[in-house]
Formats: sequence, structure tokens, C-alpha cells
Amino acid sequence: MGLARVLGMTWIGACCPLYLFLVFGMSTGRVAAADTTWLAPAALAISPDASLIYVACSRANRILVVDSAGWRVARSLQLPATPGGIVVARDGQTLFVTCPGPRSRILAVDASRGAVIADVEGGHTSMDPTLSPDGKTLFVCHRFEGGVGIYDRAAMKEICRVPVRREPVAAAVTLDGRWLLVAHGIPWGKADAERVGAVVSVIDTGRRRVVDELWLPSGTSLVNDVAVSPDGRHAAVTQVLARFTLPTAQVERGLINANAMTLIDLERMEVRNTVLLDTMDRGSANPWGAGWSGDGGTLLVAISGGHEVSIVDFKALMEKLDRLSPPLSAAARLGLPYSSAPAQTASDVPNDLEFLDGLRERRPLAREDLGPRAVAVAGPTAYVANYFSDTLSAVQLAAGRPGPVVRTLPLGGPVRRTMADLGEMYFHDARLCHQQWQSCASCHPGDGRADGFNWDLLNDGVGNPRNTKSLLLAFDTPPSMIMGVRKDAAAAVRAGVRHILFTEQPERVYRSLDAYVRSLRPVPSPHLDGGRLSAAARRGRQLFESAATGCSRCHPAPLFTDLKSHDVGTGSRSPEEGAVFDTPTLVEVWRTAPYLHDGSASLREVLVERNSGDRHGATSHLTAVQVGDLAAYVQSL
Repeated sequence: MGLARVLGMTWIGACCPLYLFLVFGMSTGRVAAADTTWLAPAALAISPDASLIYVACSRANRILVVDSAGWRVARSLQLPATPGGIVVARDGQTLFVTCPGPRSRILAVDASRGAVIADVEGGHTSMDPTLSPDGKTLFVCHRFEGGVGIYDRAAMKEICRVPVRREPVAAAVTLDGRWLLVAHGIPWGKADAERVGAVVSVIDTGRRRVVDELWLPSGTSLVNDVAVSPDGRHAAVTQVLARFTLPTAQVERGLINANAMTLIDLERMEVRNTVLLDTMDRGSANPWGAGWSGDGGTLLVAISGGHEVSIVDFKALMEKLDRLSPPLSAAARLGLPYSSAPAQTASDVPNDLEFLDGLRERRPLAREDLGPRAVAVAGPTAYVANYFSDTLSAVQLAAGRPGPVVRTLPLGGPVRRTMADLGEMYFHDARLCHQQWQSCASCHPGDGRADGFNWDLLNDGVGNPRNTKSLLLAFDTPPSMIMGVRKDAAAAVRAGVRHILFTEQPERVYRSLDAYVRSLRPVPSPHLDGGRLSAAARRGRQLFESAATGCSRCHPAPLFTDLKSHDVGTGSRSPEEGAVFDTPTLVEVWRTAPYLHDGSASLREVLVERNSGDRHGATSHLTAVQVGDLAAYVQSL
């Protein structure tokens, strides 16, 4: 590993004055204003006449209303909870807002008066409200309940809930209103399967059920958005494409994580292809929001980790895809071995880092615009919400238009951030990575949790992939890593930057990352009944704490780990026989499937089929009902 590679981004502050101010409090020649709330703009909606831009502030109970002509914040709409998603009715009179949480709220807001006219309870972490084309139906993703709510818009009442795969995070409806596309944030199956990746569920809105699942390429995770083109013929899905089958020996050319968008042919209702957003020598880390120009000729993707926008000539892209043959094969949709050769056939495209050459502009945002997430387009202007800098960007799409290419609107006053706030910013910033291929969040999405893949990290040699661990409680449960190869989380943070991001950072950056990981708190389980254990879980707790099972000996409350390593017989497949693994916390285990060190088991399999000799708790004497009760308790933690 060359010195230039290791030190390619040794001081992130050097390239961004805002970082110098935020991290070190350096003087800007101005008197600092009083501290204000970090707004964290995360979602956008534009009024039908494009005169107003509604900005959902996910760290404040408000929606900001921006006058697009005057380029100023005109009003602030106060809400009873923090908004995460927003959509505006076609008549421009009503906003529908999701406020995510264990008991989410779904609001209808009078756009002119700012008054809440309806407030109903949603599911666990409700997000991305979507209106049907006729405006009569509202669709809402209930992320941690694995369901999509269908609401009567006028009555603001849930008609039914459609079960879907794990973590639905975004939705888009086709122009005829017949199909609802639901994107899932992370994979749902076992990590040692032939194909591991997220899917897009297709819901028949008339029959109100899933009728198809579109498999994204193997390695797909960190899916953040799905957007339908104005002509209704295509949809675009943003994603990270993990090369988890390769050892993490180098980050160049996306050999750990690449960044992509998948195009869906809506007329055939099938995946057309997956196109990389990276270039040969620089990644486009963590694609987030997607948006289309009014004529459908331009597709935009916010590159959250790289602080830029990809502007794609969609018509030219489709023409190039049409020239390739044969069409993308079914086998190719399951994922191909990595190859950096230019695409000769459709099946080569997901690996071609030069496929968008001449078809796409990588438009950098202003230096003060950090963490772009949402994109909305009106006429020749794309608006971008920047999560970490509390700014709104206006990106001019038409060539030769007068005025600046990118304008920035501060949405609030200066914010003195905590060390944990700074750490969250660093955690998502790909400039900490050599050539900006990825950020910490690429493998630990959803506030430092897990991506569902097995990774062959070089901590303990080559050829023994381990399932990604959540970082929740990492500082409270040393040692770190599945084999306990790092003495604590602080050592793991520094090793991760050095060996996964391939840079060195100042100690201040590491301490900020430490503070962020320390700040992570458990999310209440969706398996709770009104915030309390269900009857089955209460029975399961008795079993868990009984001497007959011995579960609590290795998983004692409140951390549900004894901080020791054990051979519990789960490393029984060569060459792991006799392996000793660190005892994981069971807190938030409902969120961390698949299970065991190699992600090869469901929770029931951990308790039954993969527990030979009762070495992983004495469960062989339990009935099927008792196993279900025990699993219900564990999933409630």
C-alpha cells in the first residue's frame, strides 16, 4: 500500500472551509449568532405552479416554505412532530407529511395556513408518502413493520396494509395508478445464499397485494429512492452495489462498494439494467434521491457521500443500452463476477465504470452544501436538500442560462454542533475515503446498523467472510468484531478508516466518530404490543431467564451479553470448527438478521436447527410453541 494511497485524504478539513469552522471553530470574521437547531432537510415537494418549495426538516418540527422566485425562506410551518417525508396534492392545497417513529404520525397540512387538518397514527417508522395519480389514495411505507399502508386520502384512514419484504423505504406509483413500486433498503435473506440483495416489490393497487418482486443485482443495499419517469415508461432506483464476494484488499474501482442506479422497464415490468455512477478513478458514494426533468430527458441523482449531483442524459443512455445485445439475462440479474472491462453486452453494464462517459455530468455543489439527499425538479432547475449543511441548492440544468450554475440558500442560522453531530457527518462523508468510493454508512446504513452481507475483511485472514455487525452499543460491549480482534470500538473505528477507507485522519475526526457511535440508541422493537411485551414474549422471557435454557447466562440484561467469547458449535462448517466467537448483544436483534457469524440462519434456526448439543442455549426440550415464545421475547429486545 503506497503512501499516497494511505494519505490521499489525510485532512478533510483542508478542502472545505465549512468543516474547519464546524470542527475547529475557526473565526470567519463574523460575530457568531446564537445557537440554532440543526434542521437536517431530508425531503422536498414543489407546488404545482413551481412557485413554492416545501422542505421537510427531519431534526426540527417544521416545514420550510421557500419562495423559488425570490430565493428566500418565506414561511415556517410548525408541526407536532419531526417530518421525514412530504408530498403535495395536485391542487396545491394540502401537504401530506410522515413523521417517523415507533408510533409514527401521518399529517395532512393546509399548505396556505400551515394548519394541521388531520393527524393519524401510522406504523413503525412511516416514511415516503405517495399519492395516487387521481389524488384519492395515499401510500405510506411502514419501514420496520415490513408493510405498506393504503389510506383513503379524504378520510385519512388506513384501508389496508400490504405485507412486503424487509424495510420498505421508498415508493413510487405508475402514471396509470395501477402499480406501486416499493424499494427495500437492505437485503432480506440469508447472507450465504447464491444471491443476496434488495428487491423492489410491485403492488397491484387494485387488488392491494404484491404481485411481483424485481430482483436488483446481488450486492444491492443502501437503496434510498425510486422515481418514475414523466412518460411512465421507466423507473430509477438508487443503490450501493457491494462487491462482498471479494476480499476487502483495495477500494479502487469500486472493489469494495460501487454506486449505481437500476433502471426498470415499466411496460415489461422488469429490470432493464444497472448502471454505475462512479468513474474509473473516483466514486460517487451513497446515491440518495432521484428526480426527472419535466420532459424525461434528464435523470438526476443526489450523490450524498460525494456532495454532488449526477446529471444523466437519459435519452442518450437508453439509446446506448438499446445498441447492446443480448438483453440483460436472468442470470445477470442475479449478479456477475466483477470485471472492469468495458461493456460489450447488456450483462456487462453493471461492472462498466466508463459506461456513462459522455452521457453524464458530475455537477459539484457549492463547498458549503453537504450531504445532498432529496432532489426535486421544476422547469430548468433542480432543487437539492443538503442534510448536513442546512442548505437548499438550485442547480441549473439548461446550458447557457444566465446566472450561477449552482445557487445556495441557507435555511437556518449557524449551528454549533456536538461532537456526535460532527461524527455523524463524517460517518456519511466519502471524502474520508481514498477516491471517495464509500463512507462508513456504505456498510453500516440506517444509523450505524448492518447491511446484511458477509464481508471478507482482512482483520483475521482471507477466506472467512463475517456478517456485518450493527454498531449499536459497540462502545459498551468490548471487544469488537465477531472474533473480538479489536480490543474496543475505538480501535475498530481507527482500523476501519485505515483498512476500509484507506486513509488516515486527525484524532479529532476519530473522536467525533467515536462520539457518534456512542450516541446511537436502540429503537423500540416493532414486535412490542403497545410498547410492552406481548403475551408470547412474556412467556418467552420466563424461558429466557430460566435455568432450564440458560440463555441469560451468556446474554444477561441489560446489555444481553456477558462480554466473553464462546465456542457454541455454530462454527461447525470447515474451516471454522471449534471457532470461538464474541457474544453479541441481543438488543435490537429484531433488526440485525441474518444471524450467526456467517449470516446463515434465521432466528428460529439459531434456536433449533443450528443448536446441536444445546451449546447455544438448552432448547432441544422445548416445544414448537415454546420456541416461538422464546423467539418473540428475543425479537422484542
